[in-house]
Amino acid sequence: MNLFLNKSGVKLVLIFLIVGMYSCKEVKKENIVEKNEDVVKAEKEPFFKLSLAQWSIHKMIKEDGVDPYTFAEKAKNMGFTGLEYVSQLYNPELSEANYSDEAMANFVEKCNLEAKKHGVENILIMIDGQGNLAVSDSEERKKAVERHFKWVDAAAAMGCHAIRVNLAGSDVVEEWKKNSVDGLTKLATYAKTKNINVIVENHGGLSSNGSLVAEVMETVNMSNCGTLPDFGNFCIKRNNPKNYKEGCAESYDKYVGVTELMARAKAVSAKSHDFDDKGNETEIDYTKMLQIVKDAGYTGFIGVEYEGSILGEEEGIKATKDLLLKASKEVQ
Repeated sequence: MNLFLNKSGVKLVLIFLIVGMYSCKEVKKENIVEKNEDVVKAEKEPFFKLSLAQWSIHKMIKEDGVDPYTFAEKAKNMGFTGLEYVSQLYNPELSEANYSDEAMANFVEKCNLEAKKHGVENILIMIDGQGNLAVSDSEERKKAVERHFKWVDAAAAMGCHAIRVNLAGSDVVEEWKKNSVDGLTKLATYAKTKNINVIVENHGGLSSNGSLVAEVMETVNMSNCGTLPDFGNFCIKRNNPKNYKEGCAESYDKYVGVTELMARAKAVSAKSHDFDDKGNETEIDYTKMLQIVKDAGYTGFIGVEYEGSILGEEEGIKATKDLLLKASKEVQ
């Protein structure tokens, strides 16, 4: 066997060595790039802050007798920095006192004390059961508006930026729009004196039609009147209004709806019901929703609102929060 290479053989060996060196460098370079991209993705901070909607623990409060004033403590322990209160969860305490000045002052004092104690921020109050702001009877609508005044005052005293209201009332489109504009304008006019926003959630009926709500907002055209887009509340008509489990007869496209409502959004609600084995919401594409929210230039609080029945409330809240944080890394 000839142990010596001729010149051609030496050249070939050198070529193979050089190509191998560059190939290794390219592989290493690609690996470094991939690793760097993974690190950037993992370290990417969400473009929003996290708040907890108190409705996420409504079963604990209504069925298990948990004190609603432990809300701040629970939210803090679960990693939230903002609180979204639900007015009805403080009944019968408030309703039995007919929402007296004394009862409302006590509510405000307790909530402020707990928020301060646990280092969390009061964001908004979701108002229910105070009358329909879009009802056709003008006197009834006026009384409903006035019943919201005490909640505007409470929100201001708690350092919240808004109250969330419902636009229930007429089922006739043109009547509903006219009534909604009137009710919201009157309430927002009062709220402006307290530096409080009045925000409308898509919450069933015609309020779940994003286009109609956007039209109402344009007509009202007040800086302190806006929306609270909810990822999941786009059922306009139910098969059985008395039993929500029987499903929806008419729905609005949730992605179109959120896009339409984001133009005047002052808060956002991340609704969830159930999750697959990868931790994704089974009916809502969170990455797609967050992209819509980000594209609208929104950087405020997004509230976790778990409303499912398969997971327990604390487990469902954690799953929703984890999904939000995971999806936030996927948006562009």
